[in-house]
Amino acid sequence: MGKPENVRYTNQFYRPRRVNNNGLYILFLVTAVLVVTTIILAVVTLSKSKKKLKNETDSSSGQSVVTDVNGQTVDPSGIIVMTPTPTPAPSIESYQNPLLYPATAKMDVPIGTPEDKYSPSGRGTTQVVYNDTDTVSGYQRADEIHLGDPLYYQQVGGILTFRGTNFRNCASWGTFSLDPSKEDHLTQVWEYDNIGTLKSSSWSWSWFGTGWTGQPLAVKWPYETQQLMNLYPEKKSKQGLTEVIIAAMDGYVYFFDLDDGQKTRDPLKVGATIKGTPAVDPRGYPLLYVGQGDDNGEKGQIGFRIFSLLNFDLLHFQNGLDSRAYRSTWGACDSSPIICGDADTLIYPNENGMIYTVKLNTQWNPGTGTISIDPQTIAYKYIFDGVEGKQLGIESSMAIYDHYGWCTDNAGNLICIDLNTMSMIWSRRLDDDSDVTPVLEEDNGHLYLYTGTEVDWQRSELDYQGASYTYKFDAMTGDVVWQTSQSCYTHNGENSGDDVNGGMLGTPVVGKGSISNLVIFSYCMTKGLYSGNIVVAYDKTTGTEVWKYQMNMYSWSSPVDIYDENGNAYILICDSIGQVHLVDAATGNRLCYIRMTRSDNPDAQHNTESSPIVVDGMMVVGTRGQSIIGVKIS
Repeated sequence: MGKPENVRYTNQFYRPRRVNNNGLYILFLVTAVLVVTTIILAVVTLSKSKKKLKNETDSSSGQSVVTDVNGQTVDPSGIIVMTPTPTPAPSIESYQNPLLYPATAKMDVPIGTPEDKYSPSGRGTTQVVYNDTDTVSGYQRADEIHLGDPLYYQQVGGILTFRGTNFRNCASWGTFSLDPSKEDHLTQVWEYDNIGTLKSSSWSWSWFGTGWTGQPLAVKWPYETQQLMNLYPEKKSKQGLTEVIIAAMDGYVYFFDLDDGQKTRDPLKVGATIKGTPAVDPRGYPLLYVGQGDDNGEKGQIGFRIFSLLNFDLLHFQNGLDSRAYRSTWGACDSSPIICGDADTLIYPNENGMIYTVKLNTQWNPGTGTISIDPQTIAYKYIFDGVEGKQLGIESSMAIYDHYGWCTDNAGNLICIDLNTMSMIWSRRLDDDSDVTPVLEEDNGHLYLYTGTEVDWQRSELDYQGASYTYKFDAMTGDVVWQTSQSCYTHNGENSGDDVNGGMLGTPVVGKGSISNLVIFSYCMTKGLYSGNIVVAYDKTTGTEVWKYQMNMYSWSSPVDIYDENGNAYILICDSIGQVHLVDAATGNRLCYIRMTRSDNPDAQHNTESSPIVVDGMMVVGTRGQSIIGVKIS
């Protein structure tokens, strides 16, 4: 059988046979004439319409706009013109911080590719993941960690961890009213002066007061939850109670009413020194997470603990003297944890160099007033070529964006890890030790990180002047956006028990609202040993210095950004003799300052290593002078 005609086969050339096309030519000509005629008529009509519209606009500019029953604009021809309206932000909830509203962080910034020299392989990184004592290869978290915009970190009001959120960017809550006609805006309104002491495990002296970072927490408990806790009757029945929680170096956690400084319940005895900042569960569950600062407990234990705030029951203890750790002989925990509520998971770095994540399996029943946990712990450790294990303790707190976490260690390593696979993305060795907590900022589709160093191991001398380095990083790649430094002194007394480092000990401020163009850092011992401090505001984009505020005394305390009802921004910072400075955050000019005192001993020193919080215009801070003090801003 032959091939049928007019069928094209693959890879064969085919040309159709010709036919008579005279009829097609005539049809094409008629169509072209009609199209041209239509175009001419359309142009003439449009020109007349534009002229008419212009005349109507010129002659009757005051003509009222006609709208239909739905509020849509109707033009003179009767056509409805849709009026675009922006999508409104969701209404703020009572448990959300007004200073963080509305949520602005884009949560789809992708992880980047670091330079080879900052990648795990480029630094010769060894990583191990443990499930109990078993090592895990190719770990993948079943209930994944995802933390979003800081506005959504919590479901109960207050400051619940160090610097408030997973971005570590807010140690204040709400606004306050400031009268510009007055010269004094700070008033000490209450004090608690009965913090005890506890002997150091290694030295002849004792710990007293509150230490570094020592930030208070504040919780606006739901009234129903108050009724279930071991509060004093008069505080249990108080509507609108804000409870202040602060851990001290005498081994106790104290509880106060923000308004009057009166105790809300008996102190919780941990029995060992606490220097860092605890955390309250952001879901509003009555759970307290507390790290230990020294191995001076009665039972010889050191690590972190989880307590019920219903009755102070100890629900969990993680031993920091962990044989799996590279630094297995020291188990203190000065870091302040983060809790991912959706994943029911605690994230807690430790000074033994481990990062612990704990699936809590929380059972909270408000109806019966009971709470329990069934912890399952995944632990992670890392080490780099050329770094000793004893250097790897983590004192900074971890900042988290989605499922990525950043912190620094005592060897000066800034690390980024994937918390769902417990694997390192990138790391960089900074120019010195860094205990500062990194602060995150999402800006126009980029995620940035701000941090810095103290002056610690730049020289082997006891006392010397060095440099405190300041960095802005691309958080997703580890690339430096800009870098600068300030000269600071240090007393390197690690071997004598009186180590007092200079440089950056306070966590930086990323400005909001009227100062959203600024990032603000504090540097201590700028004039000499135990002398001088500068607070410097930099342009966030360029790293250019915008203003500088000079202080006579040094400060380990973190500056806090606060905002009045008109959106004006201010900086509060405490120093080593108990002074509180109030500074205009836009200019660096000081508005006023006060010196905190004890009513029973006005000459007592109030060295303030701890960082304050500000809630509804009330600053609360603990001091080495064995006091906790409330200062009203007005």
